[in-house]
Amino acid sequence: MSGEVRRPGEFELIGRFLRPLADDPAAFGLTDDAASFTPPPGHDLVLTKDMVAAGIHFFADDPPASIARKALRVNLSDLAAKGAEPIGYLLGLALPSDWTVEWMEAFSAALGEDQARYGIALLGGDTVRAPGGLTLSITAIGKVPTGRMVRRSGARAGDLLVVTGTIGDAALGLRLRLGTIAPPAEGADHLLDRYLHPQPRTVLAAAIGRHAHAALDISDGLMGDLAHMTRASGLSAEIDATSVPLSAAARELVRRDDTALTSVLTGGDDYEILASVPPARFDAFQDEAREANIPLTVIGRIVDGMDAPRAIDGAGRPISMGRVSHDHF
Repeated sequence: MSGEVRRPGEFELIGRFLRPLADDPAAFGLTDDAASFTPPPGHDLVLTKDMVAAGIHFFADDPPASIARKALRVNLSDLAAKGAEPIGYLLGLALPSDWTVEWMEAFSAALGEDQARYGIALLGGDTVRAPGGLTLSITAIGKVPTGRMVRRSGARAGDLLVVTGTIGDAALGLRLRLGTIAPPAEGADHLLDRYLHPQPRTVLAAAIGRHAHAALDISDGLMGDLAHMTRASGLSAEIDATSVPLSAAARELVRRDDTALTSVLTGGDDYEILASVPPARFDAFQDEAREANIPLTVIGRIVDGMDAPRAIDGAGRPISMGRVSHDHF
């Protein structure tokens, strides 16, 4: 048809939109089947992979720039929780049949902006046609001093449980998007943005490595991810729900809607850091966080025992929440 817009084929797509992102010599300009990277002396590589799929992790009609940023940043958040400095990433991109040049332009531009922001480069990957909706798979690569990766299994009884930022904004933003909760008087845009655009705490990675016994990012919900940590460490935990830091918008919703607190405690997509920190190290950790302009809040403690972690209310009563974690299945 005379008016039909021609779209690039696979190799033209790679050359036009992805090769400019591969500006690290290790990527060989995406002209080979693999990249080659040698970690600096005295360092280990840290590898992580997260996939995001339309209709599961984002809405199909979300802006392409937002999809790109979310796909990359959720992986950078995992690296930060391990105390790792990001180096680069591999991208698997499965595009639906109706993709457009304009969509790819916005998508690749956002990746380029985040690469500059976080000091990383595209090292390789693959592109395919998606029989269903858009799917992205990113493998992020970071580095830590040898033997210093912070695992989720290192928590010790008596450690303080510390979180960065505010908790529950993304889960409440998703509920606003779905229409299952009425918007706050102010701050709805903040909640929606927190769902769309994670803020990985990469500037705290080195401090996490110096001060935390255990850490992970809050992707499946605060209580669910805390349970991952305590199970791996062979311990239990207790948090004070009144100490969990909330944004002004989240605080209004919790005050007004009985279901909002459960969303805060169990909803996913915060991508804040949950760390188990010995009391003697907390002040130093907090000082470094202040220098990075990232708030830290103590919300509880690691305790002896094998019971599931529990959250208590202001009267010291356990809070019943039902399912405490997001489950992709």
